[in-house]
Amino acid sequence: MRFVIIGAGRVGLRTARVLRDEGHEVTLVERDEPRVQRARNEAFTVVEGDGSREHFLEEAGIAEADALGALTGDLNVNFTACMIAKHYGCRTVMRIDEAYREEIYRKYADEVDEVIYPERLGAIGAKNALLGGTIRAIADIEQHLQVVELTITDAAPVNGYTISELELPADSRVLAFGKHDGELELPGEDESLEVGDRVVVLADFEVLSDIRQLLVGESASQAVANAGSGSGGVN
Repeated sequence: MRFVIIGAGRVGLRTARVLRDEGHEVTLVERDEPRVQRARNEAFTVVEGDGSREHFLEEAGIAEADALGALTGDLNVNFTACMIAKHYGCRTVMRIDEAYREEIYRKYADEVDEVIYPERLGAIGAKNALLGGTIRAIADIEQHLQVVELTITDAAPVNGYTISELELPADSRVLAFGKHDGELELPGEDESLEVGDRVVVLADFEVLSDIRQLLVGESASQAVANAGSGSGGVN
């Protein structure tokens, strides 16, 4: 596939490396000369210029590209680049860097194919590392919703239950289930919950602590602290 990446900073260049390593064709657009040189030193094709200007995007091959990633630290540049790319039929991914607010996401989410917040994605990884092996945050869906993967422990109250017997809080649902030695699949009602099994749940932050108590067996105080007590995001 062919990709145009706007911005050769930390996020843009790392993304370009991953795409190239997977065999894709990548062209970067960057206006900062030292960043341009650094990317060229890594043998990337770089168009030196403003990614929000159509003629620079045309020079980068936007007409033939499958997707554009607008990954600079400038929201206006990113949004403009995505709107131009949409005109050429590209999939568009836009980075936002401001303090995460739901209204920012909602403002742009309908205009581009995907909005990403790199600092938030990095925070999810950091939180997973801190929490250890039984609980793993997968994604923030909205400001108040999160997808989490939890591993059943011998202390879990639901240990030995079947999926049909599992009663989660109202603002949550099971998305997938996997035995400790198997892959995640759609949950079957007769599947039994045993130590080491994994359950993927979509839940409101307000009920995450309750879910952790059920599936992992944390105490109420531990569950509240680890779930962020409905703090609205990954800490």
